Order: sequence, then C-alpha cells, then structure tokens
Amino acid sequence: MAERRKFKKRFCKYCEQKVDFIDYKDLGALKFSLSERFKIMPRRLTGNCKRHQELVTVAIKRARQTALIPYIVDRKNVVEHPFENLK
Repeated sequence: MAERRKFKKRFCKYCEQKVDFIDYKDLGALKFSLSERFKIMPRRLTGNCKRHQELVTVAIKRARQTALIPYIVDRKNVVEHPFENLK
C-alpha cells in the first residue's frame, strides 16, 4: 500500500493579517496569486480561504481590465522575469 505524503497545512495570509479588502492596484500583493503566465492560482496552491480567494480573483480581474496585468502571455516572446515589468 502506498504511503500518503504529509504536506504542511497552508494558512490564509490574508486572514492572519486581518485584511478586509484587497486592492486591485496593489500588484505586489497580487503577484503571489498569479503564475508565471499570469493565470490565477487555485486555493490549494496559494492556501487562501474561500472568502479571500474570491476577493483576490475579483481584484485580479479588475487589474486586468485596467491594463495593470496582462490577460495572456505570448508563448513566442518568453520573458525571463515576468513580474519585473509590474510596478
């Protein structure tokens, strides 16, 4: 029988800081919830609770609409460090 891997329990960093609102203009905080290709990372990888994951998702979508974060990354033009261009 295969052994199950034991992972450490992830905690919501927004609950620890007691954050009520996630601002879409704060790109430094949002970049931890984005992959290298600017996709929204799931809860199981970020460790966010359901409430804060929904707030992060809304903030990322608002930042995309205001052109602070790109919608897609071109496969042909691969960038070494994608978050350096974000301020």
